[in-house]
Amino acid sequence: MAIQIKSTPEIEKMRIVGRLSAEVLKMIAPHVQAGISTNQLNALCHDYIVDVQGAIPAPLNYHGFPKSICTSINHVVCHGIPSDKKLKNGDIINVDITVINDGFHGDTSQMFMIGKPSILAERVVRVSKECLWRGIELVKPGIQLGDIGHTIQKHAEKNGFSVVKEYCGHGIGRSFHEDPQVLHYGKPGTGVTLEAGMTFTIEPMINTGKAAVKLLPDQWTVVTKDRSLSAQWEHTLLVTDDGYEVFTQAD
Repeated sequence: MAIQIKSTPEIEKMRIVGRLSAEVLKMIAPHVQAGISTNQLNALCHDYIVDVQGAIPAPLNYHGFPKSICTSINHVVCHGIPSDKKLKNGDIINVDITVINDGFHGDTSQMFMIGKPSILAERVVRVSKECLWRGIELVKPGIQLGDIGHTIQKHAEKNGFSVVKEYCGHGIGRSFHEDPQVLHYGKPGTGVTLEAGMTFTIEPMINTGKAAVKLLPDQWTVVTKDRSLSAQWEHTLLVTDDGYEVFTQAD
């Protein structure tokens, strides 16, 4: 698939769906507490997206995914399936939301800390968010994706953490996943050159231990091989004429 340069009307639709995705995270935030199950979080998000927003939860039935959001706890890197498992004090969890509205996708995720996590957990949550923003702040026409990946990798490794290499950010628009692939590691001066009108996600997955991951038998849930903690934040953004616009930032 060639990289899609979005038109002005398409960008406006992306802006709207990005805001809807951000609103789901804002709605669910007060509920992400010890004692709630990830199935309950899933139900709250599903009902909000469908009944309040009049939109569609993109993950539901996407290649057979059974739920409307992804919930990835502690050593789960990504694509955790909501279940009856309850959150407990000390957990960290990524809640990943993708909404479809008017034919376009908005994709965002954030970390939540339950009660008082360990110092290491707090650090990886913070550093993964810093990695995301260091990547975003480079975005403008003429920058190459390798520059973004290198900056993210350098910041993670400087803090003693590792970057997951098997999963990456992606172009997004009418499709959930479009070209280009946005790697969170790399060499400066390599990769696709950014142009105004490109829309994609940056979503670094940062581990406290080694970078190696494995896929569980459910064929969705990805975990760290060494069971170390993992954290991730994600935004959908646009390359503008002179920089970037983040579509999925809450007010």
